[in-house]
Amino acid sequence: MSTIFPKTLPRLALPAALSVLLAAGLGAHSDAHAARPGVQRTLALKEDAQGEFVNFGQWREVASFINQMVEKHGFDKAELQAILAQVKYADAAIQLIKPAPPGRPKNWQAYRARFVEPVRVNAGVKFWNDYASALRRAEIEYGVPAEIIVGIIGVETVYGRNTGNFRVLDALTTLAFDYPNTPTRIARMDFFRGELENTLLYARESNIDPLSLTGSYAGAIGWPQFMPSSIRAYAVDFDLDGKIDLRNSPADAIGSVARFLAMHGWRRGYPIVFPASIAPAAGNGTAWASFIGQGLEAKYNLDALTSAGIVPDPLAPTDLQYGLVDLQNGAEATEYWLGTDNFFAITRYNRSFFYAMSVIELGHAVNAMRNR
Repeated sequence: MSTIFPKTLPRLALPAALSVLLAAGLGAHSDAHAARPGVQRTLALKEDAQGEFVNFGQWREVASFINQMVEKHGFDKAELQAILAQVKYADAAIQLIKPAPPGRPKNWQAYRARFVEPVRVNAGVKFWNDYASALRRAEIEYGVPAEIIVGIIGVETVYGRNTGNFRVLDALTTLAFDYPNTPTRIARMDFFRGELENTLLYARESNIDPLSLTGSYAGAIGWPQFMPSSIRAYAVDFDLDGKIDLRNSPADAIGSVARFLAMHGWRRGYPIVFPASIAPAAGNGTAWASFIGQGLEAKYNLDALTSAGIVPDPLAPTDLQYGLVDLQNGAEATEYWLGTDNFFAITRYNRSFFYAMSVIELGHAVNAMRNR
């Protein structure tokens, strides 16, 4: 049995939509709670990634941050002041990080069409063919199928085509000290200050000019769009050239994605997801609905799910734990799936059911095209 899809899953035709290039993927490896803005808004604003000069060194909180970096990590104060004196205010990052306007219903099929489409699938086939050896080695070492690695890198950056054109220090400094006025502002500023700290540490450890780093509007870097803290915690030198380089080494990106998933709950050889439905008699009940929104983990056995009126695919093993996944389709019927630990490992990369399913389906579509 396939560890990606059960044999009974219908093969979905690829939509005819053109490729949509988003500024960056934001997830648990990056900024889990940042919103993905509308496509046209994203494409327009990312053209204005250069920012404008402000004297961050005169900001009291920036000065305090510099002092902390000196005391905690032994940075030279004058050198750090000189670096931050060159940082620009990235207003485009502020606009892109703001939550999307409310009221638009979620639509899985529209979301899917952005990522499972011919340009991305064809690029995925070439990527897989070019780096088949590294993908196979990642499967062996970490237990993560090539399909999933290919799916993630394809969704994130179209295989390195769209890694972001913001200077990382500009984006992170702006978000760390002037995050938009939202209910989570303090927590988000703390998050981005941590990422700014990790950027400076990563640059020092890797002997990189921190001002040379470019990435997404949230500071995610390279082919797999890792935040600086994730680079330091999970990235690997998979091409064995003596350095970790997610910007220029697809092999390092492949190994790093696999290691990230392995360290976030991926279980070697386990299936990922199975289709499900709601029994007609349970459609107006509430028992099955109590399994919606229960966190990003597989914690229910099939007996509990079926007793509530949820009908699993016949191929779903009875000895596994599952979580109920709801993929809303606007005015159309919601799709239901049962996700295993491996499905929820993907959501650690980006905390979204839509994201995880798009990764799975893009990887599957690439594999199917490659084996025609």
